[in-house]
Amino acid sequence: MARRSLGRQFGWLWAAYAVSAYGSGLGFGALPLIAVLLLDASPAQVSALSAVGPAVGALIAVPLAPWVEFRRKRPVMIAMDVVRFAAMMTVPIAYAFGLLGFVQLLVVSAVVAAAKIAFNAAGGAYLKTLVRRDHLLVANARFESTTWSSIAVGPPLGGAAIGLFGPVTTVLADAFSYLFSALCIAAIRGREDRPRRTGTSRVRAGELLDGWRHLLTHPGLRALYLNQLLVSGLIMATEPLLAVLLLRELGFPPWQYGLAFALPCVGGLVGSRLARRVVARHGRHRTLRTVGALRAVWLIGLAFVQPGVAGLVTVIAVEFAIIVNMSLYNPVLATYRLENTPRDRVVRTLAAWSISSSAAIAVLSALGGLLAAASSPRTAITVAGLLILASPLLLPRRRDVAPATDREPAVPGARPETVAGR
Repeated sequence: MARRSLGRQFGWLWAAYAVSAYGSGLGFGALPLIAVLLLDASPAQVSALSAVGPAVGALIAVPLAPWVEFRRKRPVMIAMDVVRFAAMMTVPIAYAFGLLGFVQLLVVSAVVAAAKIAFNAAGGAYLKTLVRRDHLLVANARFESTTWSSIAVGPPLGGAAIGLFGPVTTVLADAFSYLFSALCIAAIRGREDRPRRTGTSRVRAGELLDGWRHLLTHPGLRALYLNQLLVSGLIMATEPLLAVLLLRELGFPPWQYGLAFALPCVGGLVGSRLARRVVARHGRHRTLRTVGALRAVWLIGLAFVQPGVAGLVTVIAVEFAIIVNMSLYNPVLATYRLENTPRDRVVRTLAAWSISSSAAIAVLSALGGLLAAASSPRTAITVAGLLILASPLLLPRRRDVAPATDREPAVPGARPETVAGR
């Protein structure tokens, strides 16, 4: 898989993805950190920054998705990168002039979140036209491996940079990564035809829900969608609970806490590299069913973490097992989702998926926090670990994951997007 060439144009797209992923890794948690260190924000304000900004960004992305659907995807991706660069750059500029405020951080967080959803949705649609259908799994696996390597490397380097040069440093790195990403996308050659639509040029109210409508009416996608909401929501809901458990109740030093989350990310490289081989050997349905179930069985292990080296090893082992299975499962899921979505509905479908995932994570994280406050973080982690064991029941049956046909379902008023020369 590593030696298979997908062409120079995909190489530029991959480079754009990589540079922004590593920039985001370096800037991970930068805005909340700035709120704490520079603005003396309260815990409630920091929580609001982590939740309200992305939530508002998701709401902005709802009407934005149909607009992106019927535009050329490459210019949209470049524009979203430039928007994110400009938004992030306002932070160091305002800081330099002594004008930085909490409201500005909220606005930046919302703008970046909305632009990210639009960029990723447009990128998925563009990938479908740029890469041959039988190469989609390889392409998605490469994106997945890049994601996990950036998570493993970025936050530790970002923490070191903050210690040496201050909290605004990583915001600058993140901002310029979007600019470099835009340059990489601009380097992709080939003319992209603009998708055509008949009738009114305005976005109709019904088009706002087309992504969700497709997800919920397609049997295979509906099962995978509901399963993913539950699994990703519960896994992410345990992260802040685990931080409290390890740092406050069990007395883990910060460097061990960082190691417990950085080291398992190596599993992301392992799983993503195995994805194509596993599917070729066992088939897509068995891979989705088996690996989808294996993602869910490990989380309960975090409820048994104890102080000391044994506890640290337990966290690393559990996180490693979860990440290996997630990184193997995600490219297969992403490929199936693209193959079973019409080209004139890809953006709205991917945007709907992202918005729903963000909402599920926010809701389950809030419920987990309330449960932890009423009982304890360990109890909340235990409940999440038990609930996730039911998630394999939502995975699709064999007949629901039948191979997609080569024909694209037609949507009235739209023509499938093409790339010149293909």
